[in-house]
Amino acid sequence: MTEFERWLKEPLDDPDLTEELTSIQGQDDEINDRFYQNLEFGTAGLRGVIGAGTNRMNVYTVRKATQGLSNYLLQHADGKPQSVAIAYDSRIKGVLFAQQSAAVLAANGIKAYLYPQLMPTPALSYAVRHLKCDAGICITASHNPAKYNGYKAYGSDGCQITSDMADGITAEIQSLDIFSDVKKMDFEEGVKQGLIEYIGEETVNAFLDDVYKESLIDDASNLKLVYTPLNGAGKMCVTRILDRIGIKDVTIVPEQSEPDGNFPTCPYPNPEFREALQKGLELCEKVQPDLLLATDPDSDRVGIAVNQKGEYVLMTGNEVGILLLNFIAKVKQEQGKLPAHPVAVTTIVSTDMVDPIAKDYGVEMRRCLTGFKYIGDIIAELEAKEGNADSFLLGFEESYGYLSGGYVRDKDAVDGSMLICQMASYYKRQGKTLVDVMNDLYEKYGYYQNATLNFSFEGEDGMKTMQSIMANLRQNPPAEIAGAQVIGRSDYLESVSYGDKEGTINLPKSNVLEYRLANGCKLIARPSGTEPKIKIYLSGKGATMAQSQEEIRKMTEAAPALLGI
Repeated sequence: MTEFERWLKEPLDDPDLTEELTSIQGQDDEINDRFYQNLEFGTAGLRGVIGAGTNRMNVYTVRKATQGLSNYLLQHADGKPQSVAIAYDSRIKGVLFAQQSAAVLAANGIKAYLYPQLMPTPALSYAVRHLKCDAGICITASHNPAKYNGYKAYGSDGCQITSDMADGITAEIQSLDIFSDVKKMDFEEGVKQGLIEYIGEETVNAFLDDVYKESLIDDASNLKLVYTPLNGAGKMCVTRILDRIGIKDVTIVPEQSEPDGNFPTCPYPNPEFREALQKGLELCEKVQPDLLLATDPDSDRVGIAVNQKGEYVLMTGNEVGILLLNFIAKVKQEQGKLPAHPVAVTTIVSTDMVDPIAKDYGVEMRRCLTGFKYIGDIIAELEAKEGNADSFLLGFEESYGYLSGGYVRDKDAVDGSMLICQMASYYKRQGKTLVDVMNDLYEKYGYYQNATLNFSFEGEDGMKTMQSIMANLRQNPPAEIAGAQVIGRSDYLESVSYGDKEGTINLPKSNVLEYRLANGCKLIARPSGTEPKIKIYLSGKGATMAQSQEEIRKMTEAAPALLGI
């Protein structure tokens, strides 16, 4: 209440905040939700609901975070001038937050490079390295609903920041008063003084050139597409790369073509969900393309639906990852370009089906924690420590994130869109759809199925509930799940595996619990790093598709009781 009263008296320079604070006077629950904590800064930066208060995304929490980043950079500068690249997508207040981040950096004597128009998140990762910056900021809430915005922070390597850097920035942020300790400069004054500089077209062209270098076939002009950027940042880069690989027949979903942070036709703009693709699917009925392509608002994830005899079949992130690994390895092998020691990377929650495919092509399959920064770290290791930059084939996450080159350190829907379209074109020439190819792979390697369940826990009580659930699972591990015996479990926070894979886990500590079942199935529980929810990842395997899906169904039914809800 003290902090609320202070904000109410402060002459705020965003009138939306004053109006919101005035409207909630006397509403204790509303006030508490906005002020019971400071929005938490971590390796994913900040993410939260847009609005007034310390627990909201607003110009003051953004400035404070940027002051913390500035302090950290200046303390580790060793006398060298510091610079930061900034990008934003179509989120509400995205331009404001990006410009004010630049202004705070400028006020601290740090050069800010700002994209003059909305750009995909991977283009920010690219700019950090291309412009030799010390850090990066991307104003985005990825695929969250419209009420969210976020602030992703990147290190000089183009990866999202490490835990150590996040802890250092957090310590700086916590030492600051949100109003009196933040240095400010007028944005236009910063531009005038040369402390803020717009990123030029040369960087955009260089980014697209490096994406195109990952191209695998000469001509994909036989493909017909419907594309939706979901009112986000993907349109310019994705359409330019599609044109470059020869695809001319592209129909863009008109309601979702232009940037709009309200996402009026897809309240939850996540290509993982059918509802977000509904407008695209409706257009497909009229246009009858080979493929529906959808990129999320910051264009780092891409989802597809495949024309299978007139029906549009949505493919999961795991299925596309499987298809891409097989396609890249197959084509490179055909072209005599498969490296001597090829490496592919995925996460601990992604499908196990990639393991036998990788083995067949002689590809080393590495696994890491959820979060593309960990895949980025492995790419960096291959380049720096192992002197093996060309060995990296593909990194992917089950949540629709893909990358086939080391030119960025984040998932890239521009690269993903290009490769998916080239893959569809390649198989179309053989008279096959991607669904046909996936069915062939299932028949060859077994019927692996995956599903993700989300259990939401909003507000202050929700966070406590999530902590309690994970603590209880850790202290009282289940002996069986959905009628199947648990034969092994891994605790990634304690870095220990028990049972069938007993030993130490050589990954960074993370609040993740994995249960392996006697029937070859698997269940993993982890709290989301960006949303107030516990995610349950289910992995089923059966002799037939029906059997595998039945195992998923049984685990889905068992999940609430496992969590005690």
